[in-house]
Amino acid sequence: MLTAVLALVLLVAPTTASKVSLASSTYLCSGYAECQAAGYGHAGYRQAASTSWWRMYTGHNCTNYVAYRLVQSGMANVRPWEGNGNASNWGVAMASITDQTPTVGSIAWYRSNVSPAGSNGHVAYVEQVISDSEIIVSEDYWGGDFHWRRVTKSGGGWPSGFIHFNDRVIAPTTAPAIVGTPAVGAPLEVAAGGWTPTPTNVTVRWLADGAAIPGATAASYVPTPDVKGKALTAEVTAELDGYSPGRAVLATAPVAPGRFQPTALPTIQGVAEVGQTLTLTPPTWAPQPTKVKTQWYADGVALPGATGTSLVLTRDHTDSRISARTIASASGYKKSRSTATATEPVLAKPVTITRPSRVKGTPVVGQKLVARAGSTKPGDATATYAWFRDGQRIAKTTKPTYTVRRADLGRALSVQVTLSRRHFRSTTETVAVPAVTTRPEVKVRTDATRKRVAVDVRVRAPGAPKPDGTMTVSVGGRTVEVQVVGGSARVVLRGLRPGVKPVVVRYAGTDVVQPAVERASVTVPRRGKR
Repeated sequence: MLTAVLALVLLVAPTTASKVSLASSTYLCSGYAECQAAGYGHAGYRQAASTSWWRMYTGHNCTNYVAYRLVQSGMANVRPWEGNGNASNWGVAMASITDQTPTVGSIAWYRSNVSPAGSNGHVAYVEQVISDSEIIVSEDYWGGDFHWRRVTKSGGGWPSGFIHFNDRVIAPTTAPAIVGTPAVGAPLEVAAGGWTPTPTNVTVRWLADGAAIPGATAASYVPTPDVKGKALTAEVTAELDGYSPGRAVLATAPVAPGRFQPTALPTIQGVAEVGQTLTLTPPTWAPQPTKVKTQWYADGVALPGATGTSLVLTRDHTDSRISARTIASASGYKKSRSTATATEPVLAKPVTITRPSRVKGTPVVGQKLVARAGSTKPGDATATYAWFRDGQRIAKTTKPTYTVRRADLGRALSVQVTLSRRHFRSTTETVAVPAVTTRPEVKVRTDATRKRVAVDVRVRAPGAPKPDGTMTVSVGGRTVEVQVVGGSARVVLRGLRPGVKPVVVRYAGTDVVQPAVERASVTVPRRGKR
C-alpha cells in the first residue's frame, strides 16, 4: 500500500482525441488502443500501470509512466533522489543532469503551470527528436489518458528542460583494442581508447568462448593453459555519472599454445677427457616448464641411457664431440628444445712432462737462442713453439730457434713449448729467458803533448747506439772517473812524465748495456819534442 508521501501529479487531459492542437503541441493519438492501432506503442505500460514505479501513484499518471519507461531502459526501481516526487520537482532535484538539449530517451520536464502542465508540473518520454526545435513525446496524465504528442518550440508549450537519466551514452573517440598475441602465457592488454565525455571509471571483463573467466577483470590478462584453443573476448565498459555506460566488445583469435622463452642457454661444464665427468648446466625459461628431459650425444648420435645431468667420459667417447639437448614441456605450451654447444673432441690423459724444456744461448742482441723440448710421457709427443716478449706473442715465431732483436733489449723473453699427442690432452710449458742485454763496442783515441794527454772515448751498442753510464780512464797509473753522456766521454790529464803510457778504459755499463774494457797506449813527448 502506498504511503502518504507518494508523489501526486495533477494534469488535466485534453478533452479532444488525436491530433488536437494545443498552442505548439499536436496530439498524434490518445488512449492505449488508439495509439496501438496507429502504430504508437505504450511499451507495456497498460499492463504495468497498476504497479508503483519509483514510489509514484499507479494508473494514469505522468510520473509513474516515465519512471516505468526508465526502469525498462535499465535503471533501478529506486527513485534517484530524496523528497518530493511531483513532476515539477524532477528537474530541480536532478538539475545536474538537466539541460536544454532534447535527446531520444531523455525526459521532457515542465515546471508548474507551464502548458500543458498543471500546478504539479509534467514529465514525458522523448520518443523522437526531429530537430532541436521539434520533438515527439509519449506521456500519460493524472486523471486523463495516454497520448503521443508532437511539440514545437515556437509559440510556447516547449519543455522547461530535458532530464538525461540514462539517454546520454559515453561514446568512443578512439576504439579500444587488445594489444598482444593470444597465446598461453603471453600477456594481453586492453588499450581503453578514448571516450567522450571522459569517463570516471573504465572496467574490463574477460571471457573465453563466451564464458566469464573468474577473476579476470583487469586491463591485462595472461591466458592460462585451460583457455588454449578458445576465443577470448574483452568487454570494456566506460562509466560516468549522468550517462549511460559506453561499451565495447573486443575479440581475439583462438588462444594458441604458449612458447617457452629461454632466458639462459644450457652449457657443458668439465674437461673433455677420458675419465672426467661432464655436467650440464640446464637452461632456464620463462615461464618455468613443469617437465625437462635431457639427452647426451656423441658426434650427434644419442648415447643410450645418457639422460641425466652428468656424463662420465670413457674411452668409447675418445675423439667424439659431446653435446646435450634439453626438452621443456608443460600443459598448454609447445615443447621447447635447447642444445648446449658441443665440446672439443674427447682426449685421453694429458701429456706428462718428465724433464722440463730449456733454452740454450745468451740473451744478447744479435745472438741466437735455441729451445729444447723436455722429455714426456708418452715419449713421442710433438712439440710446437711460440716466442713471447714481455708476455706478448711475437708474430711468426714458430720455430725452436730465435735470434734476439734490438726490440728485445731490456725485455724479458720466454718461449711456450706445447707438447701434443693424439688422444691425449696437450700440455704447455713456459720457459723464461733472462732480460736481454747488448754488448758495447768501445773505441779509444788519444792525443798527447808534453803538457797534457787527451783521451776521447766513444761507446756504441746494438739497440743502444749512444748509451750513458760511468767510466774510469787510467793513463800511466793515474785514474780518472768520468760520465759517459750520449755515448761519449773525454779525459784530459796534465803533468805526466814523458814516455809510453798504457791507457785502460773501463766502461761500467747500464741495465741493458754490458760492461766493457778497452786498452790502448799513448806516448808523452819529451821537452822540445811534440
